[in-house]
Amino acid sequence: MPGNDERTSVQTSEFTYDLPEASIAQHPIEPRDAARLLLADTLEDRVFADLPDVLAPGDLVVVNRTRVRRARILGKKAETGGRVEILLLAPFGDGTWEALVRPARRLRAGSVVEAGGLRIELVAGPIDGVARVALDAGGARVEDAIHGAGTVPLPPYIHAAPSDPERYQTVYATTVGSAAAPTAGLHFTEQVLGRLGERGIDVAAVDLQIGVDTFRPISTERVEDHRMHTEAFSIGEEAAAAVEAARRRGGRVVAIGTTVVRSLESAATGDGLVTPASGATDLFITPGHRFTVVDVLVTNFHVPGSSLVVLVAAFMGDRWKEAYRAALQRGYRFLSFGDAMMASRAP
Repeated sequence: MPGNDERTSVQTSEFTYDLPEASIAQHPIEPRDAARLLLADTLEDRVFADLPDVLAPGDLVVVNRTRVRRARILGKKAETGGRVEILLLAPFGDGTWEALVRPARRLRAGSVVEAGGLRIELVAGPIDGVARVALDAGGARVEDAIHGAGTVPLPPYIHAAPSDPERYQTVYATTVGSAAAPTAGLHFTEQVLGRLGERGIDVAAVDLQIGVDTFRPISTERVEDHRMHTEAFSIGEEAAAAVEAARRRGGRVVAIGTTVVRSLESAATGDGLVTPASGATDLFITPGHRFTVVDVLVTNFHVPGSSLVVLVAAFMGDRWKEAYRAALQRGYRFLSFGDAMMASRAP
């Protein structure tokens, strides 16, 4: 795995910017590939449907095929009937889950929440709103019970859910497990995927289960003091072989979204390749990180002061500021349902 040996102390304030409320996209654009695409290297305006044309034959596009779990559950306390909201973040592997619970002040270990066919007991916590919970589906599959009782969680800055819940899923999503969508992938259509193939551009898939901490602003004054969250990821043999094949033919590795960057760089071998891997990553990519796998990044415009902006800055260098400034001036739509940009790795 490449190191961060060249990191220097940086202030979180360097990765903030003024984001007007009007620039935050509240609804997904139709069709998906009509989203705008800023080519950050030249500041050229395109649309996402042009992606196959702005890439080169031999390139490899890598996507995150995670599917957002219907993890937002509204239930009632068994003892009082009080309303409770639970957001399931990730399973621990022993039958319990990490979850955000509200109102946390009214819950304690031993509290029981009932929602549809689910019985949810707080095992530990909550601490800062995060608890460990045990799920009882009454003999049914837990994932089926979650699907029946829950809804897809949306970021707090989106005020109304889209009429079609599938608009917060990518067209290639298969592996259930995330608490949020890999938003750069929301712009893909079957037509774009088909044209990539026609242009001789391969597509490979990895899995990274996105947690809600991904989108939160960094609360520490210095970036290096931020504690990065841990997320489960998996890179299969097919994806690793696809990266190797792209290297052999001189193609670039194009990551669709920051989650793909974290996955690939977490499994990097140091020579531009990745090893098949499955586990958890808390890799925090900051300025000074030596990228060895990803050559091109396609990503949305992110929350000011978040770890995602820090990653983009590490990848692009100071060019990120110019790209964000141009996007705001030209009326690009920001955040999860917003537009995208494409950037090459800084030298």
